[in-house]
Amino acid sequence: MLACLFWGCSKSNSGSSNVHTTTAPPYKAPVVASTFIKGADISWVTQMEASNYKFYDKNGTQKDLFVLMKSLGMSAIRLRAWVNPTDGWCNITDLVKKAVRAKNAGLKVLIDFHYSDTWADPGHQTKPVAWVGLSFPNLVATLHDYTVGVMDTLQLNGITPDWVQVGNETDDGMLWEDGRASTNMANFAALVLSGYNAVKSVSPTTKVIVHTSNGFDNSLFRYMYDGLKKNGAKWDIIGMSLYPTTSNYTTLDAQCLANINDMVSRYSTPVMVVEVGMEEDQASTTRTFLSDIITKVNSVSGAQGLGVFYWEPEAYNWQSYGLGAFDNTGKPTIALDAFGSN
Repeated sequence: MLACLFWGCSKSNSGSSNVHTTTAPPYKAPVVASTFIKGADISWVTQMEASNYKFYDKNGTQKDLFVLMKSLGMSAIRLRAWVNPTDGWCNITDLVKKAVRAKNAGLKVLIDFHYSDTWADPGHQTKPVAWVGLSFPNLVATLHDYTVGVMDTLQLNGITPDWVQVGNETDDGMLWEDGRASTNMANFAALVLSGYNAVKSVSPTTKVIVHTSNGFDNSLFRYMYDGLKKNGAKWDIIGMSLYPTTSNYTTLDAQCLANINDMVSRYSTPVMVVEVGMEEDQASTTRTFLSDIITKVNSVSGAQGLGVFYWEPEAYNWQSYGLGAFDNTGKPTIALDAFGSN
Protein backbone atom coordinates (compact mmCIF):
# COMPACT_ATOMS: atom_id res chain seq x y z
CA MET A 1 0.00 0.00 0.00
CA LEU A 2 2.93 2.36 0.45
CA ALA A 3 3.39 2.19 -3.30
CA CYS A 4 -0.20 3.39 -3.71
CA LEU A 5 0.46 6.33 -1.41
CA PHE A 6 3.53 7.49 -3.27
CA TRP A 7 2.97 6.37 -6.87
CA GLY A 8 -0.81 6.12 -7.09
CA CYS A 9 -2.81 3.00 -7.96
CA SER A 10 -5.36 1.91 -10.49
CA LYS A 11 -7.96 -0.54 -9.16
CA SER A 12 -10.14 -3.00 -10.98
CA ASN A 13 -12.96 -4.87 -9.22
CA SER A 14 -13.92 -8.36 -10.29
CA GLY A 15 -16.25 -9.99 -7.86
CA SER A 16 -14.76 -9.79 -4.40
CA SER A 17 -11.10 -9.54 -5.51
CA ASN A 18 -9.18 -6.31 -6.02
CA VAL A 19 -6.27 -6.05 -8.46
CA HIS A 20 -3.78 -3.26 -7.81
CA THR A 21 -1.17 -2.05 -10.27
CA THR A 22 1.44 0.62 -9.73
CA THR A 23 2.83 3.13 -12.17
CA ALA A 24 6.30 4.60 -11.68
CA PRO A 25 6.39 8.40 -11.50
CA PRO A 26 7.61 10.18 -14.65
CA TYR A 27 11.37 10.47 -14.79
CA LYS A 28 12.80 13.88 -13.94
CA ALA A 29 16.36 14.88 -14.79
CA PRO A 30 18.59 16.13 -11.96
CA VAL A 31 18.16 19.78 -11.07
CA VAL A 32 21.56 21.45 -11.39
CA ALA A 33 23.06 24.93 -11.21
CA SER A 34 22.45 27.11 -14.26
CA THR A 35 26.21 27.15 -14.88
CA PHE A 36 26.58 23.35 -14.72
CA ILE A 37 27.87 21.94 -18.02
CA LYS A 38 26.08 18.97 -19.56
CA GLY A 39 27.94 17.80 -22.63
CA ALA A 40 28.99 15.06 -25.01
CA ASP A 41 32.02 14.12 -27.05
CA ILE A 42 30.68 13.44 -30.55
CA SER A 43 33.98 13.49 -32.44
CA TRP A 44 32.95 10.48 -34.57
CA VAL A 45 30.06 12.41 -36.12
CA THR A 46 31.63 13.41 -39.45
CA GLN A 47 33.14 9.97 -39.99
CA MET A 48 29.78 8.36 -39.25
CA GLU A 49 28.00 10.76 -41.60
CA ALA A 50 30.51 9.90 -44.34
CA SER A 51 29.46 6.28 -43.82
CA ASN A 52 25.80 7.31 -44.35
CA TYR A 53 24.80 7.21 -40.70
CA LYS A 54 21.87 9.42 -39.77
CA PHE A 55 20.51 10.58 -36.43
CA TYR A 56 16.92 10.93 -35.32
CA ASP A 57 14.99 12.36 -32.41
CA LYS A 58 12.77 10.11 -30.32
CA ASN A 59 9.88 10.68 -32.75
CA GLY A 60 11.94 9.40 -35.66
CA THR A 61 12.56 12.81 -37.26
CA GLN A 62 16.03 13.12 -38.78
CA LYS A 63 18.12 15.83 -37.11
CA ASP A 64 21.55 17.35 -37.36
CA LEU A 65 23.41 15.71 -34.49
CA PHE A 66 24.59 18.98 -32.97
CA VAL A 67 21.05 20.38 -32.99
CA LEU A 68 19.81 17.10 -31.53
CA MET A 69 22.36 17.24 -28.70
CA LYS A 70 21.19 20.75 -27.86
CA SER A 71 17.56 19.61 -27.78
CA LEU A 72 18.47 16.78 -25.41
CA GLY A 73 19.77 19.26 -22.83
CA MET A 74 23.44 19.44 -23.77
CA SER A 75 25.20 22.77 -23.43
CA ALA A 76 28.67 21.81 -24.69
CA ILE A 77 30.48 19.57 -27.17
CA ARG A 78 33.91 18.00 -26.72
CA LEU A 79 36.06 17.35 -29.82
CA ARG A 80 39.37 15.52 -30.09
CA ALA A 81 42.32 16.81 -32.09
CA TRP A 82 44.87 14.52 -33.72
CA VAL A 83 48.02 15.92 -35.31
CA ASN A 84 48.23 14.04 -38.63
CA PRO A 85 45.88 11.04 -38.64
CA THR A 86 46.34 8.70 -41.58
CA ASP A 87 42.63 8.73 -42.45
CA GLY A 88 42.16 12.48 -41.91
CA TRP A 89 39.45 12.27 -39.27
CA CYS A 90 39.99 14.58 -36.28
CA ASN A 91 42.74 16.54 -38.02
CA ILE A 92 42.57 20.34 -37.88
CA THR A 93 40.27 20.62 -40.91
CA ASP A 94 37.77 18.10 -39.55
CA LEU A 95 38.05 19.63 -36.07
CA VAL A 96 37.20 23.13 -37.31
CA LYS A 97 34.17 21.90 -39.27
CA LYS A 98 32.74 20.25 -36.17
CA ALA A 99 33.56 23.20 -33.90
CA VAL A 100 31.74 25.57 -36.26
CA ARG A 101 28.69 23.28 -36.26
CA ALA A 102 28.75 23.20 -32.46
CA LYS A 103 28.89 26.99 -32.23
CA ASN A 104 26.10 27.37 -34.78
CA ALA A 105 23.94 25.06 -32.67
CA GLY A 106 24.50 27.26 -29.62
CA LEU A 107 26.90 24.90 -27.87
CA LYS A 108 30.12 25.63 -26.01
CA VAL A 109 33.29 23.88 -27.22
CA LEU A 110 35.94 21.80 -25.43
CA ILE A 111 39.01 20.88 -27.51
CA ASP A 112 40.83 17.68 -26.50
CA PHE A 113 44.44 17.64 -27.71
CA HIS A 114 45.72 14.06 -27.86
CA TYR A 115 49.16 15.18 -29.12
CA SER A 116 49.27 12.07 -31.27
CA ASP A 117 48.24 10.96 -34.75
CA THR A 118 45.84 8.49 -33.15
CA TRP A 119 44.26 7.53 -29.83
CA ALA A 120 46.05 8.64 -26.68
CA ASP A 121 44.98 7.00 -23.43
CA PRO A 122 46.59 5.42 -20.34
CA GLY A 123 48.12 2.64 -22.44
CA HIS A 124 49.01 4.64 -25.55
CA GLN A 125 50.77 7.99 -25.73
CA THR A 126 52.52 7.72 -29.07
CA LYS A 127 54.26 10.74 -30.53
CA PRO A 128 53.04 12.09 -33.88
CA VAL A 129 55.21 10.66 -36.62
CA ALA A 130 56.46 14.12 -37.53
CA TRP A 131 57.64 14.69 -33.96
CA VAL A 132 59.66 11.49 -33.58
CA GLY A 133 63.38 12.15 -33.17
CA LEU A 134 63.04 15.69 -31.87
CA SER A 135 65.22 16.68 -28.95
CA PHE A 136 63.22 17.31 -25.81
CA PRO A 137 63.55 21.12 -26.01
CA ASN A 138 62.36 20.96 -29.62
CA LEU A 139 59.51 18.66 -28.62
CA VAL A 140 58.35 21.19 -26.02
CA ALA A 141 58.56 23.99 -28.59
CA THR A 142 56.77 21.95 -31.26
CA LEU A 143 53.90 21.13 -28.91
CA HIS A 144 53.59 24.83 -28.12
CA ASP A 145 53.62 25.92 -31.76
CA TYR A 146 51.16 23.22 -32.86
CA THR A 147 48.75 24.20 -30.07
CA VAL A 148 49.00 27.87 -31.01
CA GLY A 149 48.39 26.96 -34.65
CA VAL A 150 45.20 25.04 -33.89
CA MET A 151 43.95 27.77 -31.56
CA ASP A 152 44.67 30.45 -34.16
CA THR A 153 42.86 28.47 -36.85
CA LEU A 154 39.84 28.03 -34.61
CA GLN A 155 39.77 31.76 -33.87
CA LEU A 156 40.01 32.61 -37.58
CA ASN A 157 36.85 30.54 -37.98
CA GLY A 158 35.06 32.31 -35.15
CA ILE A 159 35.69 29.70 -32.47
CA THR A 160 37.14 30.48 -29.06
CA PRO A 161 37.07 27.25 -27.06
CA ASP A 162 35.73 27.54 -23.55
CA TRP A 163 38.08 24.74 -22.47
CA VAL A 164 41.14 22.97 -23.84
CA GLN A 165 42.64 19.70 -22.67
CA VAL A 166 46.43 19.47 -22.94
CA GLY A 167 46.61 15.71 -23.31
CA ASN A 168 44.07 12.91 -23.05
CA GLU A 169 43.98 10.52 -20.06
CA THR A 170 47.59 11.27 -19.24
CA ASP A 171 47.81 8.84 -16.31
CA ASP A 172 51.50 8.27 -17.10
CA GLY A 173 52.23 11.44 -18.99
CA MET A 174 52.25 11.89 -22.77
CA LEU A 175 54.54 11.88 -25.81
CA TRP A 176 56.33 8.77 -24.64
CA GLU A 177 59.08 8.10 -23.85
CA ASP A 178 60.22 11.69 -23.25
CA GLY A 179 57.08 12.71 -21.37
CA ARG A 180 56.39 9.49 -19.45
CA ALA A 181 55.51 10.66 -15.95
CA SER A 182 56.68 7.54 -14.11
CA THR A 183 60.21 7.98 -15.42
CA ASN A 184 60.39 11.76 -15.80
CA MET A 185 57.63 13.77 -14.16
CA ALA A 186 59.59 16.98 -14.78
CA ASN A 187 59.44 16.39 -18.54
CA PHE A 188 55.70 15.74 -18.40
CA ALA A 189 55.21 18.91 -16.37
CA ALA A 190 57.22 20.88 -18.93
CA LEU A 191 54.97 19.60 -21.73
CA VAL A 192 51.82 20.48 -19.79
CA LEU A 193 53.18 23.96 -19.08
CA SER A 194 54.06 24.42 -22.76
CA GLY A 195 50.50 23.54 -23.77
CA TYR A 196 49.05 25.76 -21.06
CA ASN A 197 51.13 28.75 -22.13
CA ALA A 198 50.26 28.15 -25.79
CA VAL A 199 46.51 28.17 -25.09
CA LYS A 200 46.70 31.29 -22.92
CA SER A 201 48.83 33.15 -25.50
CA VAL A 202 45.93 32.93 -27.95
CA SER A 203 42.96 33.00 -25.58
CA PRO A 204 43.58 34.03 -21.95
CA THR A 205 39.94 33.27 -21.07
CA THR A 206 40.07 29.63 -22.21
CA LYS A 207 40.38 27.23 -19.28
CA VAL A 208 43.07 24.54 -19.50
CA ILE A 209 42.32 21.00 -18.35
CA VAL A 210 44.71 18.21 -17.39
CA HIS A 211 42.87 14.90 -17.81
CA THR A 212 43.33 11.67 -15.87
CA SER A 213 41.25 8.48 -16.14
CA ASN A 214 39.59 6.47 -13.35
CA GLY A 215 38.10 9.36 -11.41
CA PHE A 216 37.48 7.06 -8.46
CA ASP A 217 41.22 6.47 -7.91
CA ASN A 218 42.35 9.11 -5.42
CA SER A 219 45.88 7.74 -5.09
CA LEU A 220 46.42 8.09 -8.86
CA PHE A 221 45.18 11.68 -8.83
CA ARG A 222 47.29 12.68 -5.83
CA TYR A 223 50.36 11.14 -7.44
CA MET A 224 49.73 12.91 -10.73
CA TYR A 225 48.82 16.39 -9.54
CA ASP A 226 51.31 16.45 -6.67
CA GLY A 227 53.99 15.64 -9.23
CA LEU A 228 52.83 18.23 -11.71
CA LYS A 229 52.54 20.92 -9.07
CA LYS A 230 55.99 20.14 -7.66
CA ASN A 231 57.48 20.44 -11.14
CA GLY A 232 55.91 23.76 -12.05
CA ALA A 233 53.03 22.73 -14.32
CA LYS A 234 49.88 24.87 -14.51
CA TRP A 235 46.26 24.00 -15.10
CA ASP A 236 42.85 25.53 -14.46
CA ILE A 237 40.69 22.42 -14.19
CA ILE A 238 41.26 18.77 -13.34
CA GLY A 239 39.50 16.45 -15.80
CA MET A 240 38.34 12.92 -14.97
CA SER A 241 36.99 9.88 -16.81
CA LEU A 242 34.53 7.48 -15.20
CA TYR A 243 33.38 4.24 -16.85
CA PRO A 244 31.66 2.09 -14.24
CA THR A 245 29.59 -1.03 -14.83
CA THR A 246 25.94 -1.55 -13.99
CA SER A 247 27.03 -3.48 -10.90
CA ASN A 248 29.58 -1.08 -9.40
CA TYR A 249 28.49 2.43 -10.38
CA THR A 250 27.12 3.33 -6.96
CA THR A 251 30.47 2.53 -5.35
CA LEU A 252 32.56 4.26 -8.02
CA ASP A 253 30.31 7.33 -8.08
CA ALA A 254 30.76 7.75 -4.33
CA GLN A 255 34.53 7.31 -4.64
CA CYS A 256 34.59 9.78 -7.53
CA LEU A 257 32.77 12.40 -5.47
CA ALA A 258 35.21 11.92 -2.59
CA ASN A 259 38.10 12.30 -5.03
CA ILE A 260 36.62 15.46 -6.54
CA ASN A 261 36.23 17.00 -3.10
CA ASP A 262 39.84 16.11 -2.30
CA MET A 263 41.12 17.64 -5.56
CA VAL A 264 39.20 20.85 -4.93
CA SER A 265 40.56 21.08 -1.39
CA ARG A 266 44.11 19.96 -2.13
CA TYR A 267 44.79 22.07 -5.23
CA SER A 268 42.10 24.80 -5.09
CA THR A 269 41.12 23.52 -8.53
CA PRO A 270 37.63 22.87 -9.93
CA VAL A 271 36.91 19.49 -11.50
CA MET A 272 35.05 18.40 -14.62
CA VAL A 273 34.10 14.82 -15.50
CA VAL A 274 34.97 14.93 -19.19
CA GLU A 275 34.15 11.32 -20.07
CA VAL A 276 31.49 8.92 -18.85
CA GLY A 277 29.80 5.93 -20.45
CA MET A 278 27.93 2.71 -19.74
CA GLU A 279 26.46 -0.18 -21.71
CA GLU A 280 24.21 0.90 -24.57
CA ASP A 281 21.80 -1.99 -23.96
CA GLN A 282 21.32 -1.04 -20.29
CA ALA A 283 19.73 2.35 -20.95
CA SER A 284 17.60 2.47 -17.81
CA THR A 285 20.53 1.72 -15.52
CA THR A 286 22.73 4.09 -17.50
CA ARG A 287 20.18 6.84 -16.95
CA THR A 288 20.23 6.12 -13.22
CA PHE A 289 24.03 6.21 -13.22
CA LEU A 290 24.07 9.50 -15.12
CA SER A 291 21.50 11.04 -12.80
CA ASP A 292 23.62 10.00 -9.84
CA ILE A 293 26.97 11.25 -11.13
CA ILE A 294 25.47 14.53 -12.40
CA THR A 295 23.85 15.09 -9.01
CA LYS A 296 27.07 14.30 -7.18
CA VAL A 297 29.29 16.53 -9.33
CA ASN A 298 26.78 19.37 -9.05
CA SER A 299 26.78 18.98 -5.25
CA VAL A 300 30.46 19.92 -4.84
CA SER A 301 30.77 22.94 -2.57
CA GLY A 302 31.35 26.31 -4.19
CA ALA A 303 30.14 25.08 -7.60
CA GLN A 304 33.58 23.51 -8.11
CA GLY A 305 32.12 20.45 -9.81
CA LEU A 306 31.77 21.99 -13.26
CA GLY A 307 30.02 19.40 -15.39
CA VAL A 308 29.72 15.95 -16.98
CA PHE A 309 30.33 14.86 -20.61
CA TYR A 310 29.13 11.60 -22.18
CA TRP A 311 31.69 10.02 -24.49
CA GLU A 312 30.35 9.35 -28.00
CA PRO A 313 26.67 8.78 -27.17
CA GLU A 314 25.79 8.88 -30.89
CA ALA A 315 27.78 5.72 -31.68
CA TYR A 316 25.37 2.98 -32.76
CA ASN A 317 26.32 -0.12 -34.75
CA TRP A 318 29.70 1.57 -35.03
CA GLN A 319 33.18 0.06 -34.74
CA SER A 320 31.99 -2.44 -32.12
CA TYR A 321 31.65 0.34 -29.54
CA GLY A 322 29.11 -0.69 -26.93
CA LEU A 323 28.92 2.30 -24.61
CA GLY A 324 26.92 4.68 -26.77
CA ALA A 325 23.48 5.98 -25.86
CA PHE A 326 21.59 5.69 -29.16
CA ASP A 327 19.62 2.62 -30.21
CA ASN A 328 20.28 0.67 -33.40
CA THR A 329 17.80 2.83 -35.35
CA GLY A 330 19.76 6.01 -34.64
CA LYS A 331 17.54 7.43 -31.91
CA PRO A 332 18.68 8.48 -28.41
CA THR A 333 17.86 6.05 -25.63
CA ILE A 334 16.31 7.04 -22.34
CA ALA A 335 19.84 7.16 -20.88
CA LEU A 336 20.25 10.69 -22.22
CA ASP A 337 17.12 11.88 -20.40
CA ALA A 338 19.50 12.49 -17.49
CA PHE A 339 20.89 15.48 -19.40
CA GLY A 340 17.49 17.05 -19.90
CA SER A 341 15.89 19.93 -18.05
CA ASN A 342 12.65 19.89 -16.10
